[in-house]
Order: sequence, then structure tokens, then C-alpha cells
Amino acid sequence: MARIYSNGVRGSSEKAGRNVARSFRVRRLRRSELPIPTLELAQFLIGKTLVHDLPEGRISGRIVETEGYPPGDAAGHAFRGETPRNRSLFLKRGHAYVHFAYGSCWLINVTSERPGVGGGVLLRALEPLEGVGLMQHEDRKAVRLCDLARGPGRLAAALHIDKRSDGVDLCAKGPLWLGTAAWIPKAVGKSVRIGITRAARRCFRLYERGNPCVSGPTRLRQ
Repeated sequence: MARIYSNGVRGSSEKAGRNVARSFRVRRLRRSELPIPTLELAQFLIGKTLVHDLPEGRISGRIVETEGYPPGDAAGHAFRGETPRNRSLFLKRGHAYVHFAYGSCWLINVTSERPGVGGGVLLRALEPLEGVGLMQHEDRKAVRLCDLARGPGRLAAALHIDKRSDGVDLCAKGPLWLGTAAWIPKAVGKSVRIGITRAARRCFRLYERGNPCVSGPTRLRQ
């Protein structure tokens, strides 16, 4: 069944992805456009675009859900200081911090503070735009369009992101980058974060209200 995407495109599956690809132009975000405080960046990124240019083609999606992990946050990977594992998290804002979680999947964060200060924004969900066929992989053919990048592990898998992307400058010329297009996100909601135990009640999760690609239980998507 066809549906209306938040960018106004009608379609389904790969056809929708092709229509979207013809309907918008995206430009790279400049680092100067990124707000420095982590929680401001978490909100700013809603409605922006994550792009991965592969030899096989471009994959992209609108960011519809994020989680902020500011400096001093007990739930953040930077809480105990810089280590070889989390070094990328201490780069200046706009870099990728990619780590392996739950013993099963990669997650991508955007660094959010000044150099030497650890803070990041976890990208939790995308609305697929381009390269839907590349997102699906062989073992994901039956996955619904909005489920392809719904949740941080699926997001990284859909965008073909792994440890090789750790430390990449998302504001520089390169295959993996942050972009912006002429879309205004719907109302942005806020809730507690998902899947953590420390500082779990902090309302540092941001999401586009009404977007079916947002992850989490229904009560946290209203």
C-alpha cells in the first residue's frame, strides 16, 4: 500500500526511494552550523540527512530520532574519561563515534562538543530516502520500508556503517556525511532515553512526532 512520506512523496518500497531521489537536493552541513551544546545538537539533527556514498550508489535518510549524551552524563561513554575505545567521542563536533553494542550491532553517534570534551548524539532512527535496495541486504528483503533504519542498530546496518566509519569527519568531503535539505520537521517530541539503566529518567531523547519510522514503544512516540 502506498503511503505519504513526511517529505510529501507518495510511494512504497524501492519506488518511493527512487521518487524521493528525484525530489530533493541535499547539501553538506558545515561545522559552523552545528550547535555546540549536546542537547541542542540532538534537536538540531531532527530533520537533517545522513548520507553514505558507496561504490554501488548513494544511501540516505532523514534523521527522525536522536538521543543526547552530554558531558558528565553517567550513561555516556565519555563519563569515565578518554580511552582508546572512545577516543573519537572527544573529537570536535561533527565527527562519527561508532561503537559495537549488545554484542550484535554497530551504533553511530555524532560528536557534539569542543575538542577534548566528550559528548555525543546517538542517531536512533532514519526515514529512508535513497538506496532502499542497498539498505535491504540479502537477509532484510522482507523488512518494511520504515523498519529498515528504525532503531540505532538497524540504522547503522542500513547505512552500511561499521568500525571503519569511527572518527570520520561528517562535515568534510567524504563518503559518509551529514546534510540538509529544504524540509521542516514536524513537531519535535521529547522523552526519556531507551535501553539504558544509568540516568535513565533524563528526557534527552528527541523525535519527530507522528513519523512511523521512529523507534520505541508507542507511549514514547506520541
